[in-house]
This record gives sequence, C-alpha cells and structure tokens, in this order.
Amino acid sequence: MKDGLAPKTFQGRLTLAFVAVVAVTLGLVGLLVVNRLGAYFDQQQDDDLAARARGVAQYVILIAESTSTVRAGRPVVSTDGIADPAVVAELSRETPLRFMADRLAQADIRVQLGLAGGTFRPAANGDFEAAAQEEPHPRQTRERLTSDPVVVEVSSAAIPYGVQVTLVNPYTYRAVAISNVTGLLAVIGLIALSVAVVVAAMLTRRIITPLRRLTEASHDLAEGDFARRVPADAIEDGPMELSDLGLQFNAMAERLQESVEIIRRDRDRSREFLADVSHELRTPIAALRTFNELLVEGAVDDPTARGEFLETSRAQIERLDWLAQNLLELSKLDSGLVLLDLRREDLRSSVEQAVDQAAATAKRRGVELTMDRPADAIQIRHDPVRIGQVVTNLVGNAIKFTGRGGRVDVQVRPEADGAASITVSDTGIGIDPGELPRIFDRFFRGSQASEARGSGSGLGLAIVRSIVEMHGGTVAVESRLGAGTTFRVMLPAQPRPHPDLDGPRVVETSSSPAHNLNPQPAP
Repeated sequence: MKDGLAPKTFQGRLTLAFVAVVAVTLGLVGLLVVNRLGAYFDQQQDDDLAARARGVAQYVILIAESTSTVRAGRPVVSTDGIADPAVVAELSRETPLRFMADRLAQADIRVQLGLAGGTFRPAANGDFEAAAQEEPHPRQTRERLTSDPVVVEVSSAAIPYGVQVTLVNPYTYRAVAISNVTGLLAVIGLIALSVAVVVAAMLTRRIITPLRRLTEASHDLAEGDFARRVPADAIEDGPMELSDLGLQFNAMAERLQESVEIIRRDRDRSREFLADVSHELRTPIAALRTFNELLVEGAVDDPTARGEFLETSRAQIERLDWLAQNLLELSKLDSGLVLLDLRREDLRSSVEQAVDQAAATAKRRGVELTMDRPADAIQIRHDPVRIGQVVTNLVGNAIKFTGRGGRVDVQVRPEADGAASITVSDTGIGIDPGELPRIFDRFFRGSQASEARGSGSGLGLAIVRSIVEMHGGTVAVESRLGAGTTFRVMLPAQPRPHPDLDGPRVVETSSSPAHNLNPQPAP
C-alpha cells in the first residue's frame, strides 16, 4: 500500500492491520474449505455417476434378458462377439434410449454390449448412444465431462457377457452446491470482517485513548501548563504498559512542576535579594558621596566637621564591609559551596567558645550574659565552627536588643534520641507578633523604631537558619513585645538535609582542630 493511501493515525493503521490479518485469515480458510469441499463434491459426483451408469447397465441387462428369453434362449452375445439382433433392435428403439438418457443417466450415454470373463470385449454390433433431451431438475447444471466406464457383468448366462456404460456431459448438483457454499462463506466472511472492524475499533480506541490523553497532556505541559496531568480514568482503563507510562508521566510532571516552582521561588528571592542589596548599599554609598562633596566644597577646612565626616565615613565603610562579608557568607551557604566539617565532639565546647567571645560586648553594654550547661559531655556530630557562628549571631542579636541591666541566658541540653538543643533567651524589647514569620528573611530588621533595630545588616538570622538546616535541624522563636525573645535550635544526632535543600555537603574529619576545613576568625 502506498504511503498516500495508508491511514495517517496510529488508530487507523492499527485497525487496518487487524482487519487485514482477519481478511487474510478468512481468505485462506475460505480457499481451503472450498478446495476440500470441491474434492468432496467431486468424489460424491463420481459415486453418483457410477450409480447412474450401473442403473443404465441393469436396465440394458433387463431388456437383453427378456428379449433373449423370448427368442428361445439365444445368447445375448455369441462367442464370436456378435450381439443378438433382437436385443440390438430392442435397445435401438427411441423409447428405451430416451428412458436411459433422460431418466436413469440424466446425461448423454454410450452403451456397449460385449463378452465378459476377466476382460470386457465389446461386441461388433453392440454400441448404442443417446443424448439427454429433457430439461434438468432445479439447481442442476450440465458438467462438461466424461465419466469413467462402468462394466456390469452377467456371469450366470450360458455365455457370460457384460454391459459397459459411459456418461457424457451429465446433469449434476455439484456446481450449485459449490456456488452455495462459496456464497455462504462470502457472507460469513463479510460478517466476520464487519465484526473485526468493530472489535478492532474498540480495542484500538482503548489503546489510543490513553495515548491521546498523554499527547494532550504533553502538549499542555510544553505550552507551560505545569499543573496538567493525565486523568486517572484514562490511566486505569488502558493497558498495563500505558497505565505505567501515564503514571510515570504524572510523576515526571509533578517533579517538573516542583522544580519550576523552586526555580520561580529562587527567581523571586533573587529579585528581592537584589532589590534589598541595592537598597542596603545605596544608603552608605549616598552618605559617602555626600561627605565627599561637602569636603570638596570647603568643609575640609573645618577640623570639627572634617573629623565628624571622617568618623561617619569610617562607620559607613565598616558597614559596607560587614554587608559584603555577610552577603558572601549567605551566598555560599545557599549555593551549597560551604563544606560542613562534621565531627563527633562535645557541643558544650562549641557553644561555650561563642559565649566567651560575646562576654566582652555584653559587659560593655551592661547586659548580664550567662550559660547553663550539663555536667556530662554532649557528643553529637556537628561542625563546631558553624554552630559557633549560629550561637554568636543569636547571642549578638540578644545583646543588641537588650537594654542596659538586662539579661541574656544561653542553655545547651541533650535531648531524646541523641539530639541536642541550644536555647538563647533575652529580656530585651521583644518582637511584634506580626513580624515573627519574617524575622529569618534577608535584610528584615523589624519596624519598631529603635537604634538597635536600625543597625546591622539584617542577614544574621538568615545565616543562622541556613546553617541549622544544613545540619538537618530546626530553629524556632518565641517572643512577646517588651518581654524578651527566646530562640531554640534543635540539632539531630545524625545530620540530615532539610527537605528544601539539596543536602549538606559534608566532610568527615577527626576531632583534631588541625583538620578544620572552614576556619573562621573570632568575631
């Protein structure tokens, strides 16, 4: 079949292939049946013609015997091969010939008398022929053939003789029977083909429907509809292989949607991050530009103004440096470039070092700083430097937001299943309940008018959360406005990646400080 005539759809091609197989099968079966029936009818016809020929021979013998008896016992065929003239005369009459040809044989006949006795020897004057003249019976047709000669011997006669009958162009039912069978087979074949078309269409539809749903879902997915899925009914009703394909497609679409959502969130966070960075950098840069312009315009000649401008410029440069360091640190944490140096060490030591480093700042600001730790070591796998950084940021914030005469308490405790907790509490100004969900966002410093809240980069708590989540832990906060704030860090015994992260990059090292991969200077 040419490509131009072949169906373009998979359903059409599958249906055509199924129907073609059925048609070829029916054709081969029909040919085989007709061939076998033809052979059967040929055998039946040969038997029927032989029976007709024997009937004609018996009728000839009956006439010959009756005629020879009437003629005083003369032999039907003499020993010298001459048939009795009376018998020849009787058989040559029109009446017996018509009866034999039209009634008994229903065919053109050739009759021969002759001597018997092993081999039939025709008599010299014993040949008779007659053509059938009557119309055939209904459903009979004339066959253009000559039957095999049939010889009937009369061995009881004084001189044994025989009659040989040959039928030519007989009337038979063979052609009509074969035609009827062929027509019946054709009708059955057409019915079978019709059923095959219907069944093939139903089967191919069941196969094609899930494929069509998959195609539609794929098209919608390519157009940007990441929520598109293959309907459950199409998956369940289809074949097992297509059902598995549909399930895998939905799983792939689910993961793709999650990935796209993550990319979109990252894109939005990146936009917000760039906006926040540009806003945070604009303030010190604008201040430095203003101071530089004032100095150029003549303020340099005023020692008091010059000293004030230089001091403020130094503070702004330190703020820029602090922002750059925190932004770099947070960027490395978010991108997974930071290696966790996980060690099985005493968590008390990591917390205590961070608290000791903040003691001087607490004393200078008039804040009491205490640490409560158990007598026994808390051995868990953690990165001492990063956990120290977490405690430093939390304690630093607590001191900054606690007024003179206030108190900051640090507590480290073992928990169930080998986990541990670090709690940092203060008696500071607290956090507005509406701001609690956002305190871990980058550059968020709250809305309360306060010198403490107006300082800093707003990145410390974002860094804390990233480090804790890289350890597979959690950080929670409780606060009441004007009554203080409590941060609680939970660290598992075996660090596991946070569900939103790709997983912490870790390096196993010994407990010796010489193997620290991420040394950090004391703040």
